[in-house]
Amino acid sequence: MLTMMNRLFKIALLLVIFPITAPLYAQKQWTLQECIQYALENNLSVKLQSLAIERDRNQLEQSKWALAPNLSARAGYNFSWGRSVNTQDLTIIENQMSQTGSASFGADIDIFRGLQKVNTIKSNQAQLEISGQEVEKLKNDISIQIARTFLQVILAQEILETAKLSRESVTEQVVRTQKLVEAGNLAHSSLLEMQAQLATEQVQVVNAQNTLRTNYLTLVQLLDLPLETDFTVAVPQIGIDTTRFTGASVEQLYLVSQSLPEIQIGEYNLQWRERQLAVTRGQRFPALSFSAGLSTSYNPDYMHPIHPSHFFGQIDSRKSPYMGLSLSIPILSGRSISTNIRNAELGMQQAHIDMKNRQQQLYKDIQQANNEAISTFERYKATLQNVISMEESFRYVQQKLEVGMLNGTDYTVAKTNLFRAQSDNLQAKYQYVFQSKILDFYKGVPIDL
Repeated sequence: MLTMMNRLFKIALLLVIFPITAPLYAQKQWTLQECIQYALENNLSVKLQSLAIERDRNQLEQSKWALAPNLSARAGYNFSWGRSVNTQDLTIIENQMSQTGSASFGADIDIFRGLQKVNTIKSNQAQLEISGQEVEKLKNDISIQIARTFLQVILAQEILETAKLSRESVTEQVVRTQKLVEAGNLAHSSLLEMQAQLATEQVQVVNAQNTLRTNYLTLVQLLDLPLETDFTVAVPQIGIDTTRFTGASVEQLYLVSQSLPEIQIGEYNLQWRERQLAVTRGQRFPALSFSAGLSTSYNPDYMHPIHPSHFFGQIDSRKSPYMGLSLSIPILSGRSISTNIRNAELGMQQAHIDMKNRQQQLYKDIQQANNEAISTFERYKATLQNVISMEESFRYVQQKLEVGMLNGTDYTVAKTNLFRAQSDNLQAKYQYVFQSKILDFYKGVPIDL
């Protein structure tokens, strides 16, 4: 047992002198804002969703062009053999190749079609807005996720520093205890207990290093950075006002947060459903359209003493302009129009329910965020007071140990309790910082440290 404890003591001393400081990342420091900005510019999900905006913008432009007249032109030249009829003098042509040319130009435009095209434009405009808000919501989600992980990295760094300081303190105490044992003021068992505590302290340091490495990896993956990228975060100065914090007004936050993308998506979805219903109802109305055009033809076999069969002469003489109105009245369509209208009305009901659900969920989220902010603030204050008490208690224990009035077991317990109190306080601190940033987010304040 004594040999094993001596080995552990030597290992611990070596780790103190030559600590595990394998470089996690080099000293290129990124602020939270830089992390968020980089992610928003390079995140593949954001890029993919942004393509939906371009698609919907193209669809909107196409629906606007649908208001323009349809123009068409056609030209042809045909050869035929065998029996045919000369269209000019209605004579029969036997076993002779005949040639004809024709050309036409036409235009048609809808005068009235139940305002379907106008409502389609408005529907596509709403869809474009929905896609834009989907991108904004995705960016907000990414920003919050990065902020949470960024704070976890800072928390892990502080716990690591606390663990190292605790290890250094125990190392110094091991040296003092060894001197007291050699002087006969303490039993050898006290030294063994202190050496075991030093080994425990080293485990805490290694665990803290692993946690920091894991949190860094999570942040790097959120940013889609290569793992070999030199990367470390810039630790900001974070101060907390320990005066009374009672949270924010949930009602006020709810009113301010109506501009958030999740609510705007519901609003535009209502508009989209409304216009879709209008388009569907427009199918019941008669459709009136106007068309006009000009056609002509050319036959090289036709000869006339007054009108020579030259090309332009025939083209001019055979011009045939036309124009007309077309009225289409839906009478029976297998109830398809009625079914479509009913489904569109159901879609409107779904949109109203979805909107209420979004509003209720937002209100609940704000309530939860406000409650968690208050809870984490109170926990932070309590853990801070606990740290102060544990530090006083530990100083008393340490003084008694140094003069040989206390054994190593009591010291180990006091040291463990102090480290736990410090860790709890750090966790409460950064949980409160994160929750306060969530409240700022609902106020419309960009996430920053």
